[in-house]
This record gives sequence, structure tokens and C-alpha cells, in this order.
Amino acid sequence: MGLEKGSYERIIENLYDGLYFVDRNRIITYWNKAAEQISGFTANEVVGKHCSDNILTHVDVEGNNLCTGMCPLAETIADGKPREVEVYMHHKDGHRIPVSVRISTLTDAQGKVIGGIELFTDISNQAANELRVKELEKLALLDSLTQLANRNYIEKEIHSRFEEKKRLNVPFGIFFIDIDHFKKFNDTYGHDVGDNVLKFVANTFVSNARPFDLYGRWGGEEFIGIIRNINFQDLELFGNRLRLLIENSYLIHENKKLYVTISIGATLVNKNDTIDSLIKRADTLLYESKTSGRNYLTVG
Repeated sequence: MGLEKGSYERIIENLYDGLYFVDRNRIITYWNKAAEQISGFTANEVVGKHCSDNILTHVDVEGNNLCTGMCPLAETIADGKPREVEVYMHHKDGHRIPVSVRISTLTDAQGKVIGGIELFTDISNQAANELRVKELEKLALLDSLTQLANRNYIEKEIHSRFEEKKRLNVPFGIFFIDIDHFKKFNDTYGHDVGDNVLKFVANTFVSNARPFDLYGRWGGEEFIGIIRNINFQDLELFGNRLRLLIENSYLIHENKKLYVTISIGATLVNKNDTIDSLIKRADTLLYESKTSGRNYLTVG
């Protein structure tokens, strides 16, 4: 016995995964509730628009904008082959979230391709991060604006990593991160926009962190990331991925795209380090990134 049309609609509307349909021109024709929850965009905001119109603007792991070239959705519409990829979706609030995407064709009764279907799953460590926020709130170690660990918690966490290094020889590194030209956002657009920039950058860190890494707000527009069990090469890779994700993201303010970049100093702990020497070295490397023209990662 077949399902009624209304039953199908209820099922796809209440899927846990985000689901949307596009026509052959990649104009969005359907957008389910999970797509709204994952992306922050309502169906009213996206249906009838091209998928790259300030909406999803997917980027790949190297920071390449997939909407400017042949995106996986367009490729599937063109060749009829299903695809499965991991990309970074633009959230309405500005930050990037990693999603696992499955793409297939949409066909009419005669089997002619009339568009595409994209099913996407949020693969950020949301549950782990929500638990961390609750724990930090209890300990009053949370930065209220960004919902990241504050300076006190960062210092405690680095101390714990030193102990872990001593006991188990688990390596770790840190990122010292600064938002480029942050004062310009406050001076040009006001402190509310400046606050939104801080939150958007913080959300990008959280959405793309491994569950056992920690990002915190050191003060002002400065952040520190504590990256566990990492080698030199991967530290550089992770740092550049963060930098590119933020470079390729934006906030919308009064119908204008505001682009943000960060500079990073990245370093691994060595056997003679103290907390002070480790942070000082990362801060010096950050300064080198600033003098190299900003939107830069310096590893040392």
C-alpha cells in the first residue's frame, strides 16, 4: 500500500537532515524545517532565490567558493551522477558550519532531469560544545558575549595540557588569533556590529573544532586556541583552514557584505616551555603575521 502525497510531505518536512530542491538553474524551490534550523535561513528567505545569493555560498576545505565554479549540485544536474561531499555552509549569522552533503537529481515522470536534491547534515561538534558551555557557565569561566572560554579558563586549560604532556607526553599547540582591523568595524558601523563580528568569528572556531580542542577569548579581539595531540604540519593545516573559512565568510549588515579576516601565530609546546613562554612565543608569531600584511598564519 503506497503512501499518500501528504504523508511524504510530512516525512520530508520533519527529517533530521536539511533538505532542499533546486530547478535546473539552481533556483531553490523547496526548503525543509531542518534546513532552517541548521542554516538559520527560513524557507521564506530562500525559496525562489539562487542558492548562491548571500545564502549558502559553500566553500570547500581549502576555502574555495564552490558557487563561482561548477559546484557539486550543478555537476550532478549536468551528468546525473549522485555525489557525497563535505563542505562548509554559510550560516545566516555569518559563521561557517561543516556539513556532509548528499546530492541527487530531481526527475519528472518521464525520467527527465528537472533539477537537483541536496540533503545535508550538520557535522560540527554541537552536542560536545553545548555540554562545554553548560560546564563553563557553572564555573563562571565563560565569556558572556562569545560563549567561549574566558581568559581564566584558557590559563587553567593550558596548565592541564602541560600536566598531560608531562605525564603522557601528549603534544599540544596553541593558536594566538587576532581579528584584523577590528577597530574599523566598531568605528564605521558601531559596537553592535563589532560584537556581531566577535560572535561570528567565535562561532566559526566552535563549529570547526575537534571535540578535544578548546577556543577561548583572551581579551578584546584576541582569541587563543588550544590544539591537543597535534604535530607541526597539522597545526599549520588547521590554522590555515580556520583563516580561510573566515576569509570566505561574511556578515550581512544593511544589505552589505562585511568581510572579516584573522591573523594567527601558531606554535607547538617544547620541553623547556612555561605557560608564559608559550603564549609569548605565539604572540610574537602573531605580530609577524600582522607585519606580513594580515590575514596570515605564522608558525614557529
